Amino acid sequence: MSTFEALGLNARILARLAQMNITVPTPIQAEAIPAALQGQDVMGLAQTGTGKTAAFALPLLQGLEAMSGGPFPKSARSLILAPTRELANQIADAIADFAGGARLKITVVVGGASIHPQIKRLARGVDVLVATPGRLIDLIERNAVDLSDTGYLVLDEADQMLDMGFIHALRQIAPLLPAQRQTMLFSATMPKQMAELARAFLTNPVRIETAPPGTTAENITQAVHFVLQSDKTRLLDTLLTEHTEELALVFARTKHGAERLMTQLERAGFAAGSIHGDKRQRERERTIRDFKDGRIRVLVATDVAARGIDIPDVRYVYNYDLPNVAENYIHRIGRTARAGANGNAVAFCAPHEMDDLRAIQKAVDLRLPVASGSEWRNEKTASRPAGKRPGQGRGQGQGQGPSQGRNSQGQGFGGGAGKPAFGDNNRRPARGGSSRPRRAA
Repeated sequence: MSTFEALGLNARILARLAQMNITVPTPIQAEAIPAALQGQDVMGLAQTGTGKTAAFALPLLQGLEAMSGGPFPKSARSLILAPTRELANQIADAIADFAGGARLKITVVVGGASIHPQIKRLARGVDVLVATPGRLIDLIERNAVDLSDTGYLVLDEADQMLDMGFIHALRQIAPLLPAQRQTMLFSATMPKQMAELARAFLTNPVRIETAPPGTTAENITQAVHFVLQSDKTRLLDTLLTEHTEELALVFARTKHGAERLMTQLERAGFAAGSIHGDKRQRERERTIRDFKDGRIRVLVATDVAARGIDIPDVRYVYNYDLPNVAENYIHRIGRTARAGANGNAVAFCAPHEMDDLRAIQKAVDLRLPVASGSEWRNEKTASRPAGKRPGQGRGQGQGQGPSQGRNSQGQGFGGGAGKPAFGDNNRRPARGGSSRPRRAA
């Protein structure tokens, strides 16, 4: 199906898409929308930046528009769960854009903002509730929301919700939802736990896989610099200077590290900002807005804070610190090359990060091309390896392949009426961030 008209969307939605100059559905949209319009549960696996939001938002809106009357007080006709505040806000904004003139009540509830206005909005009932799991639990415990009338459930970036430890919140939410509902689950990677999550929340789902789990976009040029931890800032300065007019997203592993690096970049003359868990929600929103508008050219972020950033003009993603969960690398570099554009993903690897690099290369089924330096042979030492100095030479490459997850066993929980138990074997990332290479065990 090459047109939205062929997918079964109504005239109002088609007219709105035309106004937004959205004319051709992406592969995930072309396959997920017809299945969702038929009322089937959907499990969608696709790369970041391929239009997953529209894949669930458009059929959801069509279903809501067909309903008569309004929502009951404190009820939510549809619930969309997202792992971070930024992603929740982004989803709510996208749905509001797609809704156009439709008279639908769309509300977003996230932590970091006052809960009292959220309670007030929910008291009247809403058509679309976009929430982070933690804040939704807070509202449930205050009897501010009733999920017994929720006919649509969407779990977006489900893999990240597992990585972030929201398993306990999902355990509490599951039995509060009606057994008769339509559920859609979307993810960029497929860790082992995802199958268990699907069994708990989905009923005979249609599995849509537009690319193997863990696949990175073909239009992302990837490379790695082997560099001492103490030399990373100098190397980043050099590389950023080469494309000062382009937007760059830099990932640090810790909140303190992100803030320190942002300060160093500002002192070096770059228009930089940072987002992380210690920033207030209004600060994060303002910084992202400044980055999107080009007032900030370099954004330093942690994994959690950057989840959900959808800024088409981001051309460079720098992994200043490698993630200690390989799947996060896939999500990080997915912040560039959005909607078919080209992008660059640059990784910095210090001696103590070799294990992380190996896990990443296994996850993406690619040996990252070397842009400078040489692979660290002795990870117990911090001596500079033989080969090119940092900043010399460039490598290019693309690759894709299956993602590998690392799981530990734990307790299970009931998935609600008619749903099997879901194992609480959540993977918890280790605490990271050190300027000194660690010794091998």
